Amino acid sequence: MKFDIEYKTIENVAGPLIVVGQVKNASYNEIVKIKLQTGEYRLGQVLDTSDGKAVVQVFGPTSGININKTAVSFLGETFTIGVNDSMLGRIFDGQGRPRDSGAPIQSKDKRDINGFPINPVSRVYPSDFIETGISTIDGLNTLVRGQKLPIFSGSGLPHNQLAAQITRQARVKNKNESFAVVFAGIGITYDDAEYFTNEFRRTGALKRTVAFINLADDPSIERILTPRLALTTAEYLAYEKGMHVLVILHDMTNYAEALRELSSAREEVPGRRGYPGYMYTDLASLYERAGVIKGKKGSITQLDILTMPSDDLTHPIPDLTGYITEGQIFLSRQLSNKGIYPPINPIGSLSRLMGNGIGEGKTREDHKGVSDQLLGAYARAQEAKDLSAIVGAEALSDSDKLYLSFGEAFEDKFIKQGFDDNRSIEQTLDIGWELLSMLPESELSRIKEEHIKKYYKKGK
Repeated sequence: MKFDIEYKTIENVAGPLIVVGQVKNASYNEIVKIKLQTGEYRLGQVLDTSDGKAVVQVFGPTSGININKTAVSFLGETFTIGVNDSMLGRIFDGQGRPRDSGAPIQSKDKRDINGFPINPVSRVYPSDFIETGISTIDGLNTLVRGQKLPIFSGSGLPHNQLAAQITRQARVKNKNESFAVVFAGIGITYDDAEYFTNEFRRTGALKRTVAFINLADDPSIERILTPRLALTTAEYLAYEKGMHVLVILHDMTNYAEALRELSSAREEVPGRRGYPGYMYTDLASLYERAGVIKGKKGSITQLDILTMPSDDLTHPIPDLTGYITEGQIFLSRQLSNKGIYPPINPIGSLSRLMGNGIGEGKTREDHKGVSDQLLGAYARAQEAKDLSAIVGAEALSDSDKLYLSFGEAFEDKFIKQGFDDNRSIEQTLDIGWELLSMLPESELSRIKEEHIKKYYKKGK
């Protein structure tokens, strides 16, 4: 067997990579064991093979690797993770090793972390509402079971708090079914890792959570592994154990930067802004591991958090992500500067699957109309605000002044809520009706007449 052969034919060490010569039958993504002259072992992964040479990415530093004395063994398998029920409530590192005080997971069930493609024919169209307790998401940009919905943020915005709040509060509405969260911290700082760990423990969310934490000073190859470890665990919990799993991948920008670093080390021809040309395909291989499958009780829903460099929506990472996923939640720096949490801008946000997950029997019969009317009124308020900046508030028409007041109330009562404020969808819609009651009934052109009669509070 080929893993009985030790190669002492390292030709070059370049950054995080080593090049091994005279190799027979090495495979892409194959795991490699590297034995240093000191007896220390490190793992690596094959990134490229050609002309009898194998380019290996080392999981860790390449310092101490002696070209003449270091032995390399090819193990004949890809990276796998052992999975079982005891993973819930545990915290692991970017290679699947325990970061908490628990023992390593002992399981004969080993899963390839690259997963397997889901046959499109076997997919079920997402239609079950997931309640996050956050009005701007539940009311206006509804998350649906099996959906992939990224959160576009920026440096310094409270995406950490939002991710922790969603982890604590998310549940499938009106269903008494098992719900779990798989959290992947990709290239996050030690402070961020401590924040999430403490929040999970403080709120009791950890008991239904599996966390994988890759720190900023960990090897960059771990940023490639971490989301795949998380998604493989989620697939086991969803499709084998029948649980509804919410996967939070944070931060996908760090993942893409690691992808660019590895591409540069391999001396590949760079694409847009130096990112590899295959980044779209690579991101899709992660995002498309969400969904509902026929005959399977469980499901996987993704919330992928990415921080946009320089708040640039046209940057390749958010741009490509938007093509693959089903909408986005957009965090606004302007709202954050006003002291509004969560600073979700409903105008820049979108959930393409919302229409199939709301309505009578799922949320409430008036949900669609209330959502459309609130968005329309807030957009009108923004236009009035822009106009007042030019001509002054006193020069506005009575209608514009009314919408300007509506916009301020909307931000203060609907968008703004506390970190521990867990609103039901009924509470969210009731707040929406209170705000819409500021407007004349004649302005509610997007809501059915029977819903106006039932919920409109005239003159409120």
